[in-house]
Amino acid sequence: MNVLLWILQILLAVSFAAAGAIKLIQPREKLAETLGRWVDDFPAPLLKPLGLAEVLAAIGLIAPALLDIAPILTPLAASGLVIVMIGAVATHARRGEYPNAGINVVLALMAAVVAWGRFGPYAF
Repeated sequence: MNVLLWILQILLAVSFAAAGAIKLIQPREKLAETLGRWVDDFPAPLLKPLGLAEVLAAIGLIAPALLDIAPILTPLAASGLVIVMIGAVATHARRGEYPNAGINVVLALMAAVVAWGRFGPYAF
């Protein structure tokens, strides 16, 4: 189970590091072309902090456990991603973007498994 949790952590970290970096680097107009028109529903000042939160969560999924420095941050990062994904599911479902909502549900479930495993029986 520990190997499965590490695989999930790495997949989530790569996904959220990439998504967060795109939000941090690209201007709003380009971001809407890249990620979809949902960007138009959010105020511009919210997009960069969202990207930063995703990048920090990606780091939090790997670095604390790998470096053995405050490993409790790993399940906390995973829990935070569950919350972010609940918001993403709601946003995409409201806009009728069901394939995107489905992807967000899968990511939320992956993060929930990591949070459960690292808070519980497979903590570091």
